[in-house]
Amino acid sequence: MFFTYLRRELRRRMRQAIFIASGLAVGIGLVITVTALSAGVKNAQGTVLHSLYGVGTDVTVTKAPSAQTGRPSFGFHGATGTGTRPAAGTKIDIDTLGNFSLGTLSSASVTSVSGLHDVAAAAGGLTLTDTKITGKIPAINTSGGGGGGGFRGAFTPTSFSVAGVDISQGELGPLSSGKLASGRTFTAADASANVAVVDSDYAKQEKLKVGSKVTIAKTSFTVVGIVSEPAGASSSDVYVPLARAQALAGLNGKVNTIYVAAASASDISAVSKEISTAMPAATVTNSSDLASEVTGSLANTSSLANNLGRWLAIAVLAAAFLLASLLTMSAVSRRVREFGTLKALGWQSRRVIRQVMGESLVIGVAGGIVGVGLGYLGATLVSRLSPTLSASVGPTTGSATPGGARTFSGGNFGGGRASANAGHTVAVHLTAPVTLAAIAVALALAIGGGLIAGIFGGWRAARLRPAAALAKVE
Repeated sequence: MFFTYLRRELRRRMRQAIFIASGLAVGIGLVITVTALSAGVKNAQGTVLHSLYGVGTDVTVTKAPSAQTGRPSFGFHGATGTGTRPAAGTKIDIDTLGNFSLGTLSSASVTSVSGLHDVAAAAGGLTLTDTKITGKIPAINTSGGGGGGGFRGAFTPTSFSVAGVDISQGELGPLSSGKLASGRTFTAADASANVAVVDSDYAKQEKLKVGSKVTIAKTSFTVVGIVSEPAGASSSDVYVPLARAQALAGLNGKVNTIYVAAASASDISAVSKEISTAMPAATVTNSSDLASEVTGSLANTSSLANNLGRWLAIAVLAAAFLLASLLTMSAVSRRVREFGTLKALGWQSRRVIRQVMGESLVIGVAGGIVGVGLGYLGATLVSRLSPTLSASVGPTTGSATPGGARTFSGGNFGGGRASANAGHTVAVHLTAPVTLAAIAVALALAIGGGLIAGIFGGWRAARLRPAAALAKVE
């Protein structure tokens, strides 16, 4: 009886049922679209942040550079007297590996950090720069007023970035986000070997391949692998075992970056606080810190989705619920004779209420199903029609030289590729993935909207009096 009466009433009031279901569908569809857009923005931000940190790295620990850090000095200054200035025509061949961007930390700090309660693993690393200067000392330019100006144009300076990798910690560290393009990565046997892994862009620039030689601090290294980094990643040109980098840079027992993996994602904040307490002089940075520094069209879209989109979805959904409730109450008022007659025939109020709520529930489910379809359509349009967004990330904490140009005593020399700590812009394509959780929430909201409308309609039906209804019938 219940389902027969339900089917007949919905068929008889098809137009009104479609109108109520459509209102709920629009609200549900907008909720799904906004939820999918927010998820897409979070995924895009994750792509940007992973390009900085790499997979598995949750926190980085650095230290501000000292006053002496930031420029290499080679011991000749273009003095007009003989002094320490080499004679004119002397060949200069300088190749030095140094730390010019970050302050140093003791390797013992890595062990201390790894022993903290919520830390799963920690690895030390060195971000260095290899600087080569070749040429001949020019004759003294007496008309140029002395100074370093006499060296300009006499030398061929080049530089590239070098990262010391803690091989014992596997994927944790500067190589964690790279994908092996050819060759192999480091093994435990490479800890003291002169082997290197090269970034694919630098390998293409310098025409390097597996088996090629690359010179670092006048030491020949064999290229054993080539890795490609994600777009916009803060990659180094050459990666070598940490022990070899420390020895060549004269930084034995020192690192300038500590890469930390938390025991779980929920522990990242606690890990950051623990490290800050244990190392008050260090700078602790996690993905949440960097997320606040992301600017550009991605940040604008994130603000739009999280603020305007969220409140718009709430407003439309509330309006749909209110409209469904008012229309249901109006429909019940127009059925006063019908319900009054049913009560006079013996129907109890709870049976009438159950019938009204059943009709509203069916309308709510129908609206939810249509709303899921509209949400899918909206998310698909966002994914296909949205332009490529840009995200600009400033220099990482502790960087002393945000640009690629470096100043050497004896003149201003261009410095090769930009520093690994430089700010950069990443292009990302925005998608709007629809998850099962979002669909479940949307359907729950639709059913809830139907139930709310049914409650108001049932309340109105319960107030009808059989005698009054029968009097109208007569």
